[in-house]
Amino acid sequence: MKLRKPINCILTAIFSIVISLGIFLMPIFASSDTQVLTVGVPVDRCPMFYIDKDSGEIVGIGVDLMKSAAKEAGMKISFEEISEQNLKEALDNTDYDLVMPFGSAIESASGKPSVVSDNLIQTPFTLVNTGKHVVSDISMLKIGMLRSLGAGAETVKELYPNMMIIMYDSMPECVGALRKGEVDALLHNSYVWSYVLQKPSYKDLVVQPSAMFSMDFRAGTIDTPKGRELVERLNKGIALVPDTKRQAIVLDYTTRKLYKYDFSDMLYAYRYSIVIGTLLFAALMTALVLRQKTYFEEQKERMRLMEDIDPLTGVLSHNGFRKKVEELLANNPDTPYTISYSNIKDFKFINDSFGWKAGDELLKFWTERSLEVLTEKEAIGRYDGDHFVVLRCIGGNEQIIQDEKYVLTPVRNYFKDRGKDYLVRLCTGMYVLMPTDYQDINVDKMLDYARIAEKKVRATKRDGFEFYNPKQWDKGKRTSDIISKLPSAIESGEIQVWYQPQVNYKTGKIIGAEALCRWFSQNDGFISPGEFIPVLEEAGLIYDLDCHVWDTVCKDLKRWNEQGRNLCVSVNLSRLDIVKDPNVADHFNTLVEFYDLSPRQLRIEITESAYVENADTIIKTTTKLREAGFEVEMDDFGSGYSSLNMLKEVVLDRIKLDLRFITGSGDQKMGRTILSYMVQMIHAIGTSLIAEGVETLEQADFLGSLGVEEMQGYYFYKPMPVDKFEELGGDTTI
Repeated sequence: MKLRKPINCILTAIFSIVISLGIFLMPIFASSDTQVLTVGVPVDRCPMFYIDKDSGEIVGIGVDLMKSAAKEAGMKISFEEISEQNLKEALDNTDYDLVMPFGSAIESASGKPSVVSDNLIQTPFTLVNTGKHVVSDISMLKIGMLRSLGAGAETVKELYPNMMIIMYDSMPECVGALRKGEVDALLHNSYVWSYVLQKPSYKDLVVQPSAMFSMDFRAGTIDTPKGRELVERLNKGIALVPDTKRQAIVLDYTTRKLYKYDFSDMLYAYRYSIVIGTLLFAALMTALVLRQKTYFEEQKERMRLMEDIDPLTGVLSHNGFRKKVEELLANNPDTPYTISYSNIKDFKFINDSFGWKAGDELLKFWTERSLEVLTEKEAIGRYDGDHFVVLRCIGGNEQIIQDEKYVLTPVRNYFKDRGKDYLVRLCTGMYVLMPTDYQDINVDKMLDYARIAEKKVRATKRDGFEFYNPKQWDKGKRTSDIISKLPSAIESGEIQVWYQPQVNYKTGKIIGAEALCRWFSQNDGFISPGEFIPVLEEAGLIYDLDCHVWDTVCKDLKRWNEQGRNLCVSVNLSRLDIVKDPNVADHFNTLVEFYDLSPRQLRIEITESAYVENADTIIKTTTKLREAGFEVEMDDFGSGYSSLNMLKEVVLDRIKLDLRFITGSGDQKMGRTILSYMVQMIHAIGTSLIAEGVETLEQADFLGSLGVEEMQGYYFYKPMPVDKFEELGGDTTI
């Protein structure tokens, strides 16, 4: 299968493209240093967003995080209280350049899509109820939320589709509904709860740490080119804000005494004491100070536990694990350690099949068993979900046998030992700490190494463990760079559509072309399709690239039609494209209608291997394309897959013959014989034929002697930019 990369090719000459691009970008970057961006935020969420009574300014955790990211991005921002009921409505207000906070991208109140920034911080969300019952299954509860949290409610609804959410205008209404039994619990940011629950009249409300989960904290705006540009620039700043800075901001606000008692609070909290009279005033004031101090310490401890301890399993959280590892490595510089990253394969299947409770019990069992074998010089933490991290002293065979007997085997047999025919599979990546790791302790970097190794285990579709390989890290970083740069590469024109002419061997005239992708990175130079195509396939982004190629080719065909040059171009359609969009035939119909093209001008190439790997789906798509008037080609025919059976299952318009029979190793005479009979067979079934990969005159003459007229390859033309292809001329009859 030939896989290609799309490009947002501007249809004018290259000089015009550069001029146009400069004109488009100039006002954006020219004004970015002076323009002050307005960020709309709610101000009823202390300590996340609130109005400081002394300065009258909007302050809070979210404000400081956003300012830090904006500073790193070289942006100037100001904050404004949103006047709308919720963030969905605020998105439609053009007075705001950005709105926050969002857990994920949502539609605005008017139905416009939004684009959101990278995550500023992972914010914990917790349920609060009256403490009359313990929350068991969060997904089945009736939950109360503030109306201003409408955007967050949509994200929660995606996480828990069966949850019923009722919106209220204010916190007093939420609490009233909870006490009346209209809802089972209330949901809000845990940092906000730490402030709200200081209200004396809410002392009967109880935080349910077992029902805690995390949501992203992002800024967003309407999805437009300007909005995407703004978010992309902000993301660069977010990436530069260190975790230590984010933690310091949270700690600064959560350790302050932000809540101020009002008159009603005082009356409620001390209504009985007031009756006693002034004789006990001094004692009362002393008790008040002591009580406030105790409550403050309790709040600090509660916040510390929420940050450092996983509420489900009781082991360290990601943050707590990082702190513990830093402490252990600093205190034990001569102890050899490994750090591991593990997860349960198909954990979603376990939750779906046996229930969330069974999944939670499995996680708790895993940690209980692990704690039995770990020493004080070792640590275990729950990274997130079913992912666990362990710092372990390097031991000998005895330790391996002990871990296998007391931890791994019991976890694998967890369900079997409980009468269910299911074997738990664990994937683990391990990194052996190097001397430099003790000198410059970077726990996140070590975990990244372990995760690379764990990913390698998962990629093999098996369980077990794998040690980190430095080459994997380099490959993983390169893969990440390619994936992250794809949208900007398309937008900036780094990715170009090139054309390789197809010729008639007898006449020497150009009869069409095949569309190919080339990536010329400003920073990395030429990136081979053999490198970036497989990366995009694995990341599920190849469809985005192919869609762009198809669109660019149709634009070029329309321009050539207007110039009186009727050409045919072959474009690649991969198996992954069809998996991504089963109605891809309709997508092609829309393209030719929009650009006023004949379907026969767009030849759809599908690789031979695709027909073998996903035959039924590919055949259905091929049939729909041909019924719509498109010509469908089988690419790479004869490349090694057994696809002869496909020729009787599906009708094709053209077969692209692979020349490896006469270009590879082995008996060349035998290869020529096989190729001769393949050509005879294709002619006999009445299908047209083109040979690709023709590199020498000898090959061209041999194919011509077999009756092959249409050819493609380096002997005739190499792939070339669109302007060079246009200089060649040539046409074909449609």
